[in-house]
Amino acid sequence: MAGTGEGKKEEADYKRLHSFPLIRHTDMPEEMRVETMELCVTACEKFATNNESAAKMIKESMDKKFGSSWHVVIGEGFGLEVTHEVKNLLYMFFGGSLAVCVWKCS
Repeated sequence: MAGTGEGKKEEADYKRLHSFPLIRHTDMPEEMRVETMELCVTACEKFATNNESAAKMIKESMDKKFGSSWHVVIGEGFGLEVTHEVKNLLYMFFGGSLAVCVWKCS
């Protein structure tokens, strides 16, 4: 039983160490990438236990700032293939294993 408690502590320490955003792939211009990344971090921190609310916040903010048709997926252990407008895709990790994918399609 002692091993289980240590495993949870190590996982919590790992997530704390990797709380910075890690961009896996993007083709966004620099200014848009920075704003989107900051928005994703803010939403994931604000709604740490509710990925649906975080995705909704990101989508609505992106629609207002950069025009409509933005899509957001947040979670752990998912796969997807999307068709997107050029220079409108961001795929990043946050908080260890939480992935965020933001893209625009017309």
